[in-house]
Amino acid sequence: MISTLLFLSEAAEGAEHVEATLLGWGPEEWVYAGITLFFLIAIFGAKAHRQLLGALDAQIAETRKSLDEAAAIRGEAEALLASAKKQQAASAKEAAEILEHAQHEAEAIVAKAKADTADLVARRAKMAQDKIGAAERAAVDALRAKTAEAATGAARGLIAAQHDAKADKSLVDEAIAGL
Repeated sequence: MISTLLFLSEAAEGAEHVEATLLGWGPEEWVYAGITLFFLIAIFGAKAHRQLLGALDAQIAETRKSLDEAAAIRGEAEALLASAKKQQAASAKEAAEILEHAQHEAEAIVAKAKADTADLVARRAKMAQDKIGAAERAAVDALRAKTAEAATGAARGLIAAQHDAKADKSLVDEAIAGL
């Protein structure tokens, strides 16, 4: 056993130390590469994380802005709706007032037309009565004229039959003396 130990120690003293390598790099180089890779990932990962958070914050801000705009538009729409409802109520009230005014005017026109019709009927009745009265007076006057004419003709006939030229002369002389 001792001889085996001596052999190992002699071999160890004279032999070169050989380490395992991978792709030509030893363990220390791989440790340095791993640490460097870790720091690079940490640095770039942190930047990517910040960029990702920045992008998410920007998207959140854009979404909030869109929500604020939507809320403002909704407020405007509600205000416009309220205004339209007020205008509709005012228009309905105005239409009711116009309708009521038109009904009153129509009633006044109908009442005036009835009064005018009654006045027209009364005037026409009076005109008809006046025409009838004028026709009656004309008929009476015509009848009187015919009667007077007939009486005159009858008197002339009687006078002509009863009076002669001598009686006429005495009548004329009496009339002249009476003047």
